[in-house]
Amino acid sequence: MSNEAESSSSFYPLLKTNSAMRTLMGKAGLLGTMSVAFGSMFWSQRKTESEPSASDSPSSDSDPGSSYELKLVQVLFRHGARTPLKSIPDVMEAQWVPTLLEPPPHTHMNYTVTDLQGGPRPPAPVEDSYRKNILSGGTFPGQLTTLGMQQLYELGQRLRRKYIEDRPFLSPAYIPAEVYVRSTNIVRTIESAKCLVAGLFQQKQNEAVPILTTEAENEILYPNYHGCKLLKILCSHRWAESTTLPDIAADLRSIQSALGISAHQHVDFILIRDDMVARETHGLPNPPVLNSWKNTVEQRAVDMMYHIYDPSKKENLQLCVGPLLHVLWENIERKLQGSSSLSHRKLFLYSVHDTTLIPCLMALGIFDMRWPPYAADISLELHRNKQTNEAFVKVSYAGKDQLIPGCSGVYCPLQEFKQVLLTHSLSSDLYQSRCNTTQSRTEL
Repeated sequence: MSNEAESSSSFYPLLKTNSAMRTLMGKAGLLGTMSVAFGSMFWSQRKTESEPSASDSPSSDSDPGSSYELKLVQVLFRHGARTPLKSIPDVMEAQWVPTLLEPPPHTHMNYTVTDLQGGPRPPAPVEDSYRKNILSGGTFPGQLTTLGMQQLYELGQRLRRKYIEDRPFLSPAYIPAEVYVRSTNIVRTIESAKCLVAGLFQQKQNEAVPILTTEAENEILYPNYHGCKLLKILCSHRWAESTTLPDIAADLRSIQSALGISAHQHVDFILIRDDMVARETHGLPNPPVLNSWKNTVEQRAVDMMYHIYDPSKKENLQLCVGPLLHVLWENIERKLQGSSSLSHRKLFLYSVHDTTLIPCLMALGIFDMRWPPYAADISLELHRNKQTNEAFVKVSYAGKDQLIPGCSGVYCPLQEFKQVLLTHSLSSDLYQSRCNTTQSRTEL
């Protein structure tokens, strides 16, 4: 099982397909026409239409007379649309041509990539592995496309409207003391972070924006199979097991036969979905037989991921995202205590992957058994009641407020939210201690 956040899972529909995106697609020379009814897009639309409003929130957070003051925002976001990580074997190839990767001018921005201490960018073995393969058309696997860049730019614009235009929380131009940007050490997430910041601050900056990253063995922004021995043991077993579950195995045999994939080829629903959704998103043709299999592919890919992470087994999620949840909580505590230079930060941005968002959503109790779309985001807002000085945390996913199980309202009292996070969070020392063992605590 690969250590990369999305080497085995990643594919996402458009958050939206507006006229600006269609223009970009035309300029990039995309072939084919967009499917009218992408299965994943319909999922996203149904979620938006059926999502309950935050009627139990204590006040409208866009109301300047609100009794709640916003103190801190943390955003975990998935990168934008990209080329597939692998092509479905034995089927017609899509042409992933270099013109699909041209950066829109409005996403250009002065930035630097450093390690967490501000030193040189660490080596990137995952990125190097992509460069060993070339897709049909001449591009590498896993590269952010023009469309993906636009998606992240638009996410930045949404954050600008919310935190700059609708309320004066962030400064209109980039100020280093206010904003912290961290990314996994992979080009598509680094570029996604750059595009988001360009949309957020509209290229208004006096200095380069630092995007911080770290070496692969110490990464906590995705489940780190190479850096955590026990996680590799647990998930490798569950990964292999997921393809042999009766319903999944039967459907996989049927779709391999329908697509004409040789029996000796190693494929699974996550690989198929990756290529399928990447093609659909960019208007590139899929094998026609996939049209009737689209919903099954979506469902079985999610079923596989649910089995691999298995939220009923607390230790799995702790090892997947425990250190990240601990960092998010530490950021909240620093802000409340005002005891360090980092307490002046107003916004923490984390550029991550699908395999980050899924276990985070599971740990928060809000995973809806739908694959997160490209550029999906989980936002945590820290609020203070101006009258009582009490602290609350509000969580949103893809722009929609969420009622977290264990919380008495959408605005979750701080102690209630702490208990939710502490269920799965792990300090760095405890994480390392658990990772270095080869036996699950449930087996002891």
